[in-house]
Amino acid sequence: MRFDVVTLFPAIFDGYLTQSLLHKAIVRGLVDIQRHDLRDWAEQVPHHKVDDKPFGGGPGMLIQVEPTVTCVRDVDATGETPARKILLTPQGKRFDQRVAEDLATSERILLLCGRYEGFDQRVQDILEPEEISVGDFVLNGGEVAAMTIIDAVVRLLPGVLGDENSSRDDSFSRGNRLLEFPQYTRPREFEGHTVPDVLLSGDHAAIAAWRAEQTQIRTQDRRSDLLDEN
Repeated sequence: MRFDVVTLFPAIFDGYLTQSLLHKAIVRGLVDIQRHDLRDWAEQVPHHKVDDKPFGGGPGMLIQVEPTVTCVRDVDATGETPARKILLTPQGKRFDQRVAEDLATSERILLLCGRYEGFDQRVQDILEPEEISVGDFVLNGGEVAAMTIIDAVVRLLPGVLGDENSSRDDSFSRGNRLLEFPQYTRPREFEGHTVPDVLLSGDHAAIAAWRAEQTQIRTQDRRSDLLDEN
């Protein structure tokens, strides 16, 4: 799977791309992540300016339409498969596990990271990207949101996780749209807190029943809205 990330700050991804499961997936050729500096498509040199004041006044700056549209079209043309274009914006559709699962079926995704006050509206009008938000809050830019989407999608790709079923019962996932049950490991007791006896019983049916019950209890206590959706 290929990700193309269009950003004004490609160096933000330097450390992120060299860590943990994502790095292993890149090394193994399971995922390819390409970064593209939007300033490379700016006409003005040496400053490579890609932003300007909004017509009609107002605070901040907007990213201009011309370099953005040219960049996305040029990047899209570098691959055999057209990219699924996603604009990261707080005004977009809420990102959740179902969206991640849908994106994981794509061969190629282009993530467009905004900055300042966002993009000239004509970027959306001309490119018609999907608009996705990672939450009801505002970030300094779309790079952290892009990392969030990459992280959630990559772990769903075949071969990335050691156990193909390990993501199935995660909170919100295909096998469990509710919250995941609590889990424990050694030691059996710590500061008066002990592991539930059922998990030490070896009775797999009883363990499965306990986990199902705990999933319901935890979801009811913390996210009862999820019970209404299932």
